[in-house]
Amino acid sequence: MRKIALETLRNIGIIAHIDAGKTTTTERILFYTGKTYKIGEVHDGTATMDWMVQEQERGITITAACTTCKWQDFTINIIDTPGHVDFTIEVERSLKVLDGAVVVFCGVGGVEPQSETVWRQADRYNVPRIAFVNKMDRVGSNFPEAITQMHSKLGANAAAAQIPYYEGEELSGVIDIIENKLLKYNDELGLQIEIKDTPVEFKEQVSKLHNLLIEKIAEVDEKMMDDYVHGKKIGALEIKHAIRRAVIQNKFVPVFCGASFKNRGIQPLLDAICDYLPSPLDLPPVKGTNPETGEFEEITASDKAPFCALCFKVATDPYVGRLNYIRVYSGTLKSGDYLYNASKRTKERITKLIRMHANKQEAIDYIHTGDIAAAVGLKETKTGDTLCTEANPILVESMRFPEPVIQQAIEPKTKIDQEKLGMALHKLAEEDPSFRVTYAQETGETIISGMGQLHLEIVIDRIMREFNVEAQVGSPQVAYRETLTKKVISVGKFIQQSGGRGQYGHAVIEMQPQETPGLGITFEDKIKSGAIPREYIPSVKQGIFGAAKSGVLAGYPVTDVKVTLVDGSFHEVDSSEMAFQMAAALAFTDGLRKGRPILLEPIMDIEIVVPEEYMGAIIGDLNSRRAKIISINQRGNARAIRAYVPLAEVFNYATVSRSLTQGRASYTMEPSFYAEVPSHIAEKVIAGFSTAGTTRRSF
Repeated sequence: MRKIALETLRNIGIIAHIDAGKTTTTERILFYTGKTYKIGEVHDGTATMDWMVQEQERGITITAACTTCKWQDFTINIIDTPGHVDFTIEVERSLKVLDGAVVVFCGVGGVEPQSETVWRQADRYNVPRIAFVNKMDRVGSNFPEAITQMHSKLGANAAAAQIPYYEGEELSGVIDIIENKLLKYNDELGLQIEIKDTPVEFKEQVSKLHNLLIEKIAEVDEKMMDDYVHGKKIGALEIKHAIRRAVIQNKFVPVFCGASFKNRGIQPLLDAICDYLPSPLDLPPVKGTNPETGEFEEITASDKAPFCALCFKVATDPYVGRLNYIRVYSGTLKSGDYLYNASKRTKERITKLIRMHANKQEAIDYIHTGDIAAAVGLKETKTGDTLCTEANPILVESMRFPEPVIQQAIEPKTKIDQEKLGMALHKLAEEDPSFRVTYAQETGETIISGMGQLHLEIVIDRIMREFNVEAQVGSPQVAYRETLTKKVISVGKFIQQSGGRGQYGHAVIEMQPQETPGLGITFEDKIKSGAIPREYIPSVKQGIFGAAKSGVLAGYPVTDVKVTLVDGSFHEVDSSEMAFQMAAALAFTDGLRKGRPILLEPIMDIEIVVPEEYMGAIIGDLNSRRAKIISINQRGNARAIRAYVPLAEVFNYATVSRSLTQGRASYTMEPSFYAEVPSHIAEKVIAGFSTAGTTRRSF
């Protein structure tokens, strides 16, 4: 039987720029909801949600951690996500399964580059959100400026629901604009809250912000607009109901404030999570496709509906083995039940169901609609797979995984380590779809690819510590890509006669650059009148995608090419799946050579915050690194320089920026897009490849 009413369930994520205070905020939520008896601190390595050794040592979140807590009559499932862009896959897959999000902003930094990244990710999955401006106790914090930046940089329809209240220099509470009350904290732990009338000196400011809040909601809510236009008295309850409606429709973002580290503003934030963010019942039904018919179907959020869940994460546990994190969209599941993996078309059995609290586990017998839990016993299920009943198969849209931009060669030190390394890499690649492992035929090396230097550092650290593997790694190298620049028709024929049955495959393909960069390789079948039998079309597609793993210039993967199968022929006896796979691969490689291939390199979006006196030195250095300056803005008493710069030019940039500014600059960067490599640099990369991969290896 269900113990929690579905309307009282909140599935939320805490998302933000690195160092905005996500984990610190989550730790306070766990403390005030009674989930933990002591507040854990990130800087001490005692945060509950940062349970990995690497997280505790570095003071950053690396993996998204799940937990469940209760506030008043509500149950809140929380996923605390990383802020560092190297681990953006954790944010991506969390947002895919969440119903709402709390976006944390730094009161001093405002909307920072990775704030924009996570905001766009939430936009992509249409996740309703509320904002929390943290660190309002810091010198230089500016609450109105943070909201202004939300409007200008994010295009958000945002308005303040609170303002900070200071006594002298100290943040001692928040003023609730909706209720027109002061919430004053009388102890360090933030447990004693005194509710008072708004101080006289704030009355005028609160009145203005109250009217602005109503105006912003009225812009997107018909009922509020009607009341506002007709001059009706709008009470606190009407405002709250209108905010809830507007937030659920993703048309409005109420902004709250506080200082998590000083235990200020968390209880009102918890109230806001329950009041304004949606339950699974408030959202439109999740859409899926029937794998048999290909038709769209809607998944109703009800325990009585057929079971449907999405696996959004795979993790390895030292005690129970493989854990599959799943979000239930409909139905109920009991421990020991059989399931159908609609993505792989295989049957699976759940041996155990677990509710997670970071890395701690609580065995449960059932999971219901809306639940987020972990399952043990699934052998074939991977990230993005849909689990359902065999009688009612359905496929939920899978996730988009970012392309790696950096790679390193890795090899075991001894024969004993060889098998252990292979197993470790397989498990880590299963856990993290943004981490790839490939074997370079031309150099005989195992290449690991990831989202950045920190990403690969963590992976290598885990290989050595968790899996006890002694390995040698090369220096990080850029993960270049190859593509073509003109439309071509290419023919591939694979004919082999060796006595008895031979092999015959013939495919004609049209290849052209993608209209929109970032789409990767796409395949379209335009075969008419049975020139190639239907059963061989998947083999043609497989051959093309296989050939795209290695280009013709320097052996790098091919991207952004649209491939259309237009013609071909077959032999009644000699044709086979393997023959068409080979023919397609030959056609693709030949087409790439004819299509004026070019080398692409990852371009990073970098923001450097630097004191005014060092700005000239930083700009001069960026110009020498083929950077394109986008903007230079004031950030407090410093300057924020934003630029696009090739990844190849900014390896170990931390050392450079420190030496240029006496350690006073800070920077963040993230992959933005791929662009053509200048010809003189491309020649060096290709020359390096032709001399047995020296561009990649450097042990």
